[in-house]
Amino acid sequence: MQILTTGGTIDKVYFDANSKFEIGDSLLPELLAESNIHEGYAIRELMRKDSLELTDDDRDGILEAVKQTEHSRIIITHGTDTMAQTAQVLKTLPDRTIVLTGAMQPARMRRTDAIFNIGFAWAAARLLPPGVYIAMNGEVFEAGAVRKNLEAQKFERIDDAAR
Repeated sequence: MQILTTGGTIDKVYFDANSKFEIGDSLLPELLAESNIHEGYAIRELMRKDSLELTDDDRDGILEAVKQTEHSRIIITHGTDTMAQTAQVLKTLPDRTIVLTGAMQPARMRRTDAIFNIGFAWAAARLLPPGVYIAMNGEVFEAGAVRKNLEAQKFERIDDAAR
């Protein structure tokens, strides 16, 4: 399994009460170990950006990294604000199982969803057929049919959001 990191909340380090932060070293190896996943993966850091700072060129870089890997199953850690846009760009790769995940709270915080989301994304990437998915907080969404509900701080299917 190839795991690509792009930054986002999962890797944020906060410095003070004014919410000044930077994207730090990924805690992914520790998160995988806490999920009892110790082998069968390669981690590659692509960038350290908040997803609101990602550009079309960054998304093209993510797409190119996925194209270049020999692995057919890929997890991408990503900030939640623009995760759906990146998933949409990756839909052009029909022969891979690509799962994007992240966290609503940084992995460094006590009450984070990062550990669960990484374990859940691992299972999703191993079990799902080829396609592009977002795996967050116990749900899997297909690329192109999901959005982040900022008010509720969760992902939802676009057809569910219309109801």
